[in-house]
Amino acid sequence: MKRLAILFTALFFLGCSTVPVTGRRQLSLVPSSQLMALSTQSYSQVLSESKVVKNTEEARMVERVGVKIKNAVERYMAQNNLSDQLNGFAWEFTLLNDETVNAWCMPGGKVAFYTGIMPICRDEAGVAVVMGHEVAHAIANHGGERMSQGLVQQLGGVALTVALQEQPQLTQQLALTAFGAGSTIGYILPHSRQQESEADEIGLIFMAMAGYNPQEAPEFWKRMEAKSGGSGTPEFLSTHPAPSSRIKELERLIPEAMKYYKK
Repeated sequence: MKRLAILFTALFFLGCSTVPVTGRRQLSLVPSSQLMALSTQSYSQVLSESKVVKNTEEARMVERVGVKIKNAVERYMAQNNLSDQLNGFAWEFTLLNDETVNAWCMPGGKVAFYTGIMPICRDEAGVAVVMGHEVAHAIANHGGERMSQGLVQQLGGVALTVALQEQPQLTQQLALTAFGAGSTIGYILPHSRQQESEADEIGLIFMAMAGYNPQEAPEFWKRMEAKSGGSGTPEFLSTHPAPSSRIKELERLIPEAMKYYKK
């Protein structure tokens, strides 16, 4: 374990990047081009194994909100001279017929909502809360950060190309988990509290710029909290802090986000 910690520390200083908005330094061992290619492959795998919902009001809502969030992201990044960080993004917004209460965004803007989360979203504003948060994970490169951590912890820090050649199945599962679409394996952990806080902060700004009131975020989480009071824990909560804690933190972040909000 000590040897792993030393390796992790050395790699952090050799390969790191900066998270937009927060400025946090993060481990980044996977080149963007490779990350995008792996994301596209992983996304195609998920869609091939799922039932995609098309031409319904819910599917159109996910697409409509997604496009607005995308436009807000591109505007924010341009205003802050960060547009180059969107190179390789090929946005997709998909609704999957699955009662799991979940949603995620892979690197490159590959978004999926499950039908199970739609009743909790309830309307466009609710979808925007989730969309902004999940897209923020991609903009903050949390998937790449977790993939980098996984390469260190599972495969000793080898390059992605080597990992794909030598252990393709494990590497693909590693990617799905890192991107939020796979089950937890080995040492791969859910998004850290730090990543979740970043996604909340950035996501509120994105939804505000897209024309959605950030004050709707605590309301969504109140509905999620009510859902979690029933039998079983929604998948969406397995990688997130308790709703009560999130609501308090969101209320702290809302005043800053409101500066970006225009009806």
